Amino acid sequence: MRLSSSPRSQTDRVFSTLFLLCALTCVLAISTIAGYLLIEGWSAFRKVGLVNFVTGHDWLPAAYFGILPMISGTLLAAFSAVAIATPIGILTAIFLTELASRPLAKMLRALFELMAAIPSLVYGFFGLVVIVPAIEKLFLVPAGQTLLAGIVVLVMMLLPTMIILAEGALRAVPRAQRLASFALGSSKVFTVVHVVLPMARYGIVVAVILSIARAFGETMAIMMVMGNSPVLVTSLLEPARTLTVNIALEMSYASGLHSSALYATGVVLLLVIIVLNLALLYMNRKRAHCR
Repeated sequence: MRLSSSPRSQTDRVFSTLFLLCALTCVLAISTIAGYLLIEGWSAFRKVGLVNFVTGHDWLPAAYFGILPMISGTLLAAFSAVAIATPIGILTAIFLTELASRPLAKMLRALFELMAAIPSLVYGFFGLVVIVPAIEKLFLVPAGQTLLAGIVVLVMMLLPTMIILAEGALRAVPRAQRLASFALGSSKVFTVVHVVLPMARYGIVVAVILSIARAFGETMAIMMVMGNSPVLVTSLLEPARTLTVNIALEMSYASGLHSSALYATGVVLLLVIIVLNLALLYMNRKRAHCR
């Protein structure tokens, strides 16, 4: 005689189906966005050519559509900011989890959470009234709206998120692992470097990936401090333009091939972010298997 399914198993099936539908909805949303961008930008890829579009040095609507200066500005700004924010964020997270007293750690954590919630426009305004004049005075340049100003603002924006995520990954390491290391005579520094950090590696990599995605996708703050010149940069003290800023500045009045080129710019940006994220995840898993 076949027994009827229990209420618990029926509830499990309902929630499993619900979770599956949520996951499929996310995949469908991302696929729809990517498909729409590709359809709208296909005209630019076809008329300009993918190679010419990506490697072209000149951006002049209705005449030339080359986004290499914007790709260069995006990569320089994003990777420079992440390279600076990552070690500072990880070291700060280690201080909060391993060294700071509980009241101090709680106060600093609340401060970083508050900073992470500040709108990017506020960071951009701060950069415009503080960082840009400081660069002008420090480096004696006629205009402080430069690539360096954009990097500094991005570092300020990435640090709170980096610290919060890295701290969560470090706190997730079981206390028993630390105690076992101490029992073998290891110092606190040795335990952090050789026990805690390796076990929290995946969470830290996720923090770096999210920071890269935010750096690539930031628009308003960068638009206010970077100068927005569509010219290939050769120095940190020159104005630059990123891919997202290029879209935001010109989409309001673009039409025809110009509009298609801006959608194509979005396709390139999406592909770059996907490739970078997949590469980081692959390297992290390969290193884990090697161990």
